[in-house]
This record gives sequence, structure tokens and C-alpha cells, in this order.
Amino acid sequence: MAAGQPRVLVVEDEPAQREVLAYNLEAEGFAVSRAETGDDALLLVDEDGPDIIVLDWMLPGVSGIEVCRRLKMRTDTRDVPIIMLSARSEEVDRVRGLETGADDYVVKPYSVVELMARVRSQLRRVRPATVGQTLEFEDIVLDAETHRVTRNGAQLKLGPTEFRLLSTFMEKPGRVWSREQLLDRVWGREIYVDTRTVDVHIGRLRKALCQHGGSDPVRTVRGAGYALG
Repeated sequence: MAAGQPRVLVVEDEPAQREVLAYNLEAEGFAVSRAETGDDALLLVDEDGPDIIVLDWMLPGVSGIEVCRRLKMRTDTRDVPIIMLSARSEEVDRVRGLETGADDYVVKPYSVVELMARVRSQLRRVRPATVGQTLEFEDIVLDAETHRVTRNGAQLKLGPTEFRLLSTFMEKPGRVWSREQLLDRVWGREIYVDTRTVDVHIGRLRKALCQHGGSDPVRTVRGAGYALG
């Protein structure tokens, strides 16, 4: 999984549909995890920490609607967008899916092109930097498309790792990220990096952010990790 690559969990018990979805999502630049049951989906959410979940309603064992309900009740997963897939086209079913917490509802059979657009729409909400949006926090502006960062109008010099760290922080100001979570998000899972490396790059990021003056916006949370603001 490439560093910073957005992740989608596809939960679909039909192998052909699951692979078509995975193929198209990977072609769009997503890292894709696959699950064919509700139980597998709940395990993979904890293991992979997906940015978006594409979830079939009808699953063996734990249903998709129940998976959605459980994830939206948890503080650590309630903000993960869920796109519900279902052959149920009645208004009452759509309402039930959305009231359970689904962020979008797509009726089968669906257009793959339209579904990809809906996934990108949800991604803009949770990972705006990955789609080239400009992020702002106080006097810091990060332009994800041009890879430029300014603070109070002055351009900052950041290395690629520090840029990804700052993008992660600025997408969710105030959130506390553990070292392990930052390793996973910024470095990716294919490369082994010691957790102490995170501290080194946090130090470099802090130095870069303060190179033209100003207070250090990165907060150390003892025993937990780091946060912006």
C-alpha cells in the first residue's frame, strides 16, 4: 500500500461484483481491501482503517445494514463514509439505509462510472488533500495540487515526508494520531519504519513550520501521539 494512498473497503459476497469494484477502484488509485461477509468486514475495518466503505446490504451472517449500524455507533469509525449497495429500490429501504447511518445509497444494478464518482465525492470530504484540494489551518495553507505550503504568506520548505505528515494533520485538525497510525498513513505498510522515525520527522516538520517565526502548531499528547492544534 503506497504512502498516503486512500483506502476503500469493498464488502460484497458476489465474487464477480467484488472483483469488478476492486478493479475499478484500483484503477482510480485506491488501495482496496475485500470482504465477503459482515464479520470479515468488521475485522478489516479494525485492521486496515479504511477511508471509505462500499457495503452491500445483503451479506451472509451479519448483514450490511447491521455492519453500518455498528460502525456508526463507534466513536472511532462513525466518520468513515459508507456507501450502501442494495437491490432494494423502494423508498422505505433507502430511508432505512440512510437512517442507519449510510452516507450514500446506490441501487443495483448500478453504473460503475457513477459509483466511482460517488466514491470520489465522499473522498473529498474525508481526504481532501488526496484529490488536490487546498487545506487551511490558521495561517498555514497547503496546496495539495502544487505541493506548496505557506505560513502567513511565506513559502515553507518541506521534504516529501513532512508534506505528507502535514497533509494528514491538516485534513483532521485536532485529531490525535498515534505513531503507529502516522506510520501507516504517511509511510505505508510495505516499508518497515521504526516508530522513533516519526519523532524525527515531527521535529523536522516543526522546524519547517517555524522557519519564518510563529508558534509551533503541532501538539504532543503524552502517551497518545501528535495533533495539529
